[in-house]
Amino acid sequence: MLNTLRKIVQEVNSAKDLKSALGIIVLRVKEAMGSQVCSVYLLDPETNRFVLMASEGLNKRSIGKVSMAPNEGLVGLVGTREEPLNLENAADHPRYRYFAETGEEKFASFLGAPIIHHRRVVGVLVIQQKERRQFDEGEEAFLVTMSAQLAGVIAHAEATGSIRGLGRQGKGIQEARFVGVPGSPGAAVGRAVVMLPPADLEVVPDKAVDDIDAELKLFQNALEGVRDDMRKLSAKLATQLRPEERALFDVYLMMLEDAALGGEVTEVIKTGQWAQGALRQVVGEHVSRFELMDDDYLRERASDVKDPAHVQRQQSNHAAVGSQNSKGSREQCHNTGPLTLAVSIAWHSSVWRGQQV
Repeated sequence: MLNTLRKIVQEVNSAKDLKSALGIIVLRVKEAMGSQVCSVYLLDPETNRFVLMASEGLNKRSIGKVSMAPNEGLVGLVGTREEPLNLENAADHPRYRYFAETGEEKFASFLGAPIIHHRRVVGVLVIQQKERRQFDEGEEAFLVTMSAQLAGVIAHAEATGSIRGLGRQGKGIQEARFVGVPGSPGAAVGRAVVMLPPADLEVVPDKAVDDIDAELKLFQNALEGVRDDMRKLSAKLATQLRPEERALFDVYLMMLEDAALGGEVTEVIKTGQWAQGALRQVVGEHVSRFELMDDDYLRERASDVKDPAHVQRQQSNHAAVGSQNSKGSREQCHNTGPLTLAVSIAWHSSVWRGQQV
């Protein structure tokens, strides 16, 4: 179970948004526990109702439509008591409530665990099975652990505004309010500044572009800049490195070809994503594949992909300066670092973007 839990956690952490994370959890938990149903209900603070947000096994058309108050149904009971509920036959419980649209009448056993973040219930994670049986302690512990993992994901989604006000169809309203701690009395008006980590590829946002050809040209120019950097660095270190160590530069150059990293990023750009966002997406997918591998050696290679080289990190840190100094440039450089090549490509992309403006 521990290995299964690790895989699910890694997959959830690499999800691009809350909807994807919820979909991964209900699917993987259902498979891991051999149940017929796994569902997630989130508490909408505006209506104070638990809303069905994701499910594997129930009618998909009920997602975002079925909801219940804290004093209704078994889900409401789990949320109110803030502890797991394990029932051999759910229909016999006085708090059982039947929702025809979910198609859950055929499921007997019920196990629900509250999703709690900072002592506040934010939802309920549920599994159901057709046959009558009591879930064992190991299964209950597994579900509680998954609910704890899900709590962090939901808290992040709340902070970014993606689930603030779930809406009629379970869709989040994209707004967020952050309450600060006053340092002195009075009022002030100014520009808010978002501080991003100096070397974190994950903070690069998605951004749609209208001129895909221009974005592809920018990316190709960035790739050529990275190739040139690699060749120069290889030549500079020729007398300091062994032949097998210098061969790594050839490997990096091969990764930039159309048949490898470069080609994958190009394909994402063609869908309308900007270069830096496409790079983040491709690198993230490669990292996820390594982290989900069963082989310990291959799984550790994910850290090789994520760990930045100090020289390239410094290049990335100077990218914003290069972009801002370009005449008329208003493009913000997102410093990235979880991949040596990615850092360098992002840096060159920012510089080229500044020259284009």
